[in-house]
Amino acid sequence: MDFKFKKLVSALIMFAMVVGFVFAPTAVVSAEEGKTTTITIVHTNDTHSRVNEGVGFSRISSKVKALKEANPNVLLLDAGDTFHGQPFATITQGESIVKVMNAVGYDAMTPGNHDFNYGQDRLLELANLAQYPIISANVLKADGTTLLEPYVIKEVGGLKIGIFGLSTPETAYKTNPKNVEGLTFADPVETAKKIVEELKSKDVDAIIALMHLGIDKESTDTSYRVRDQVEGIDLIIDGHSHSTLDTIDNEGKTTKIVSTGEYNNNLGIVNLIFENGKLKSVEPTLLSNEAVAELEEDSAISEVITKLTEQNKVITSVVVGKTEVVLDGEREHVRAGETNLSNLITDAMLAVSGADMAITNGGGIRASIDVGDITMDEIITVLPFGNYVIVKEYTGAQILAALEHGTASYPELAGGFPQVAGVTFTLDLNKEAGKRVSDVIINGEPLDLEKTYKVATNDFLAEGGDGYDMLKEGILVTELSALDEVLVEYIKGLESIPAEVRPRMTVIEKTIQEEPTEVVEEKAEETVKQVPATQPEKEKSTQTYVVKAGDILWKIGVKFGVKWEEIAKYNNLKNPNLIFPGQKLIIPAN
Repeated sequence: MDFKFKKLVSALIMFAMVVGFVFAPTAVVSAEEGKTTTITIVHTNDTHSRVNEGVGFSRISSKVKALKEANPNVLLLDAGDTFHGQPFATITQGESIVKVMNAVGYDAMTPGNHDFNYGQDRLLELANLAQYPIISANVLKADGTTLLEPYVIKEVGGLKIGIFGLSTPETAYKTNPKNVEGLTFADPVETAKKIVEELKSKDVDAIIALMHLGIDKESTDTSYRVRDQVEGIDLIIDGHSHSTLDTIDNEGKTTKIVSTGEYNNNLGIVNLIFENGKLKSVEPTLLSNEAVAELEEDSAISEVITKLTEQNKVITSVVVGKTEVVLDGEREHVRAGETNLSNLITDAMLAVSGADMAITNGGGIRASIDVGDITMDEIITVLPFGNYVIVKEYTGAQILAALEHGTASYPELAGGFPQVAGVTFTLDLNKEAGKRVSDVIINGEPLDLEKTYKVATNDFLAEGGDGYDMLKEGILVTELSALDEVLVEYIKGLESIPAEVRPRMTVIEKTIQEEPTEVVEEKAEETVKQVPATQPEKEKSTQTYVVKAGDILWKIGVKFGVKWEEIAKYNNLKNPNLIFPGQKLIIPAN
């Protein structure tokens, strides 16, 4: 072999080696003998648009950046119920949350039932705005195709990670049915089996199921069911039941389920440990809000949130209606009686739900609305918690128990005071608490303790908030929009807002116990000389006055020329500052 030929052969061999090195699959490079690769998964779920609360998105961003400095192989994922819940989100129908998540750098999310609250078309619009894929494999259109991309494959650390999404079939009734009209939610187990096989055919190195199914006992399609019936899933990141890592039973299970609870109270971190390109261990941890309290916020994300908040103010100034009177939401009134505003809110709940009655807690009403234009800002100030309307089925006995519980402290202030619509009842203060409610009427008929009724309430009470444990027991019918949104739409449909209180509760005031005749006569003989001859008797010249919104006892006294102290004493008012619209006062003669 001559020199020139040898040189040519050597050159060809060298070229082949170079080409092979450059174009070899990255996974081969990572699969070197003895090589360990860690991929860190940071995850959130059920934040319900809490951008600042708990860990907060600014600190999430800081934590992700810190993790990437130590190890660039990091993915940030979300398991749904993210775009809805707080005014920050609902004002822009979720767009503000997408912008925050874009800035933080999320890699994927799956939609929860409340992410459909603005309708399926809006969810698709948000998906187009998102710089990360919104995925779900079991949400199907009428033609059988998926509404969203079913999965995504992320190449990180020289490895291929397949991530697919599943949304709870409960979405069909845990959002307004109109929001998912024409959609079906396929069996999560069967869907997962199909997707796992498809991902395996694409030679992924690990499979993550990003699911909004939860582990609630009353749910049929849970993450437990998928874990136990589907092989090949390496990690399940879950949402929906607001569970935390320490409440999930992973004992003895190859596939681990992780979840962070709710409202950004915790941040989930999972390390996937690969040896020679093969997954060897899955190591989850949960960082509490307190654990990251000292972590400095990402100023860039804080700036995005601040800017979006300012932009929202343009929307909050939008006029949604007009009122000729003050709509009373004062704390002292809504926690111990009915007002025109509480009537308006419960009427709205009744109208949107088509339920037999509605009930919400007075403590959830946080402000009044002044005369004139009603703005979005005022609505949000009145109802700031992002509660949404839920319809459940309860027996008459459970309804009676709820009314007894809510009025147990009356006339003292109580956040759980029941503001209602579609029902009337009598409260007899002469009886002991728990046995004071009677004459309950729903749909014009006396309450039947054994009959089942549809009741509209808010998610807080439906979970037993304010001690309404009996409301946890009802059977869920549907979940509707946020309470502030429901109120806005109801106001828009009214020609005028009712000015007066329309009482649903009739109060039988406590009567003064009469002493035995002989005792009264003895006291009369002792005091008759001390009583001025001109003192009027209580039985003479009294008047009845019905308290109006904004009334104060001393003003009523001025109106009738009577000292407020006398009115308080005559009506046996324990707290003279506590009177409420619709209450009847006996005005003594002046």
